[in-house]
Amino acid sequence: MGRSRYHVVEGGHTYFVTSSLNRWIPLFSIPECAQIFIDSLNWLSRQEHVDIHAWVLMENHTHLILSSPVLSSDMKRMKSFTARRIVDHLKTRGPQFWLKEMGAGKKAHKVDQSYQVWQEGFHPKQMTSMEQLTQKATYIHNNPMQRWYVDAPEHWRYSSCRDYLGGEGLVAISRTIS
Repeated sequence: MGRSRYHVVEGGHTYFVTSSLNRWIPLFSIPECAQIFIDSLNWLSRQEHVDIHAWVLMENHTHLILSSPVLSSDMKRMKSFTARRIVDHLKTRGPQFWLKEMGAGKKAHKVDQSYQVWQEGFHPKQMTSMEQLTQKATYIHNNPMQRWYVDAPEHWRYSSCRDYLGGEGLVAISRTIS
């Protein structure tokens, strides 16, 4: 039996995806760790086959709407890249106690690594209409406001809300779905 009840139908479909940090550690409250994630999204968006439609980065999880013919592979690469860079950052510039938390929370079967940054898997939900995409993008953009971090969605730096309001955000996005 697989580890997840979520399934990805490959082939360029558009998905709403949630990924969380292991043990809900608030690593993305560290600006350098948030920048590592943003750099990874920008790298993904420059790939010919990945379109990022909406995103938000919270202190311990992310929500994305993206299209890719190889979504599982792209998510694995993104999580692997960010995990390596975050661990390297924490090893050289701290805070060290997060490394201990990630080591303590590592799954026993992960014998080839010392730390586990991300929870296993991700939770994709296929988007089949523009209406769905709009509803999920609104949910994504309102996430920081729902947590009482900002008074208006566009005040949250780490999301695509500014793009949707005609401004320029931190990650290039696509407004059409597959």
